[in-house]
Amino acid sequence: MSLTIDLTRQARSKHATSPIIAPTVIALTIDDAPSVYTTEIFEILKANDAIATFFIIGSHVSSMEDEGDKILQNLIHGGNELGNHAMYDEPAYKLPDDELVSQINQVDKIIQNAHEAAKGVPIATADDTAFPRYYRPGHGWYNAKMRSIVSRLRYKLVIGDVYPHDPQIPFARVNAAHILRMARPGGIIICHDGRPWTLPMLRSVLPKLKRRGYRIVNVTELLKYADS
Repeated sequence: MSLTIDLTRQARSKHATSPIIAPTVIALTIDDAPSVYTTEIFEILKANDAIATFFIIGSHVSSMEDEGDKILQNLIHGGNELGNHAMYDEPAYKLPDDELVSQINQVDKIIQNAHEAAKGVPIATADDTAFPRYYRPGHGWYNAKMRSIVSRLRYKLVIGDVYPHDPQIPFARVNAAHILRMARPGGIIICHDGRPWTLPMLRSVLPKLKRRGYRIVNVTELLKYADS
C-alpha cells in the first residue's frame, strides 16, 4: 500500500516544465462532505476566489436529507466539483471487493443526481463527460487491487501530498502552518469537512496562498494546467 498518488506526481512534474507565464496553481480537496460546516466553507472559498473538489460520503448526504442535496447542488453551481469518498467513513482497503464496488456506485448515483438537479437535465449513465469521476479511499490507503477496481468503474484515484492530518490535530494554526510549509506548485491539499477548526484554518491559509501568487483550484483545473 502507498500514500503516493499518480495524479499529484503528474501535475507537479508537468507544471514544472510549463512556461513561466503559466499561473502557479494548487488544488484544494475537502473530504467528508457534506456537514453543517460545508456552506460556511463554501462562503470562505468564494471570498478568496477559490474552488475545490469536495469528496463526499454518501451517508453524510442522506443523514442531512434535503439539506444535503441542496448543499451539493450549491457547490456545483459555485464551480466546485464532487468527488467520491464512498458511503461511510471507514478504511476502504479493508472492504470486500463487492462492497467497495457497491459503495462507489451508490455515491456515483448521488453525484449524478446532484448534477442533474443543478443543471436541470438528465445525464446518461454511460456519459463519462457529464461530471469528473475522482475517488479517494477512506483513510487514504489503497493497493493495486483497489486501483484496478476504481479504474474499471471509470474513476481516477486521487490522494494528495499536502496533508496536515487535520482529523487528528484540532488546531487551526498548526494545520495552517503545515499546509503553508508544504505547499508546492501542482500540489493537492487534503483537508476535512465536519470539523469546526477547518473554518479558521481556511480563513488563514487561502489569503496567504493567494499572496504567494497561487490560484486555488479543483482537481480538474489542476490537471488542465498539467496537460498544457
